Amino acid sequence: MRLWRALLGYADRAKSPEDLIDPQRRGAPFYFQQMDTPRPQRNRMHVDVWVPYDQAEARIAAAIAAGGRLVSDAHASSHWVLADPEGNEACVGTAGWTGPEPARR
Repeated sequence: MRLWRALLGYADRAKSPEDLIDPQRRGAPFYFQQMDTPRPQRNRMHVDVWVPYDQAEARIAAAIAAGGRLVSDAHASSHWVLADPEGNEACVGTAGWTGPEPARR
């Protein structure tokens, strides 16, 4: 939850610790449900997050500090891949990038 809060730039929803909401009310809310039995499949969830170029490094650093890990920076400056502790991936892309479209993994 900490990683997704940091990566998305979201906040906890009042009186609902399982929910994250966009403080600007522009993006969709996220609800995280604890599963009784672990599901080890890779990428049960994949989120693409677009941020302004000048905010990308800070957002990635916050996500890593919150328990995430860097999977790939092969397309750094336009596209990074991160993962949460369970292996779910998220891509961070920079809004306004004018170079070639990064290749998807």
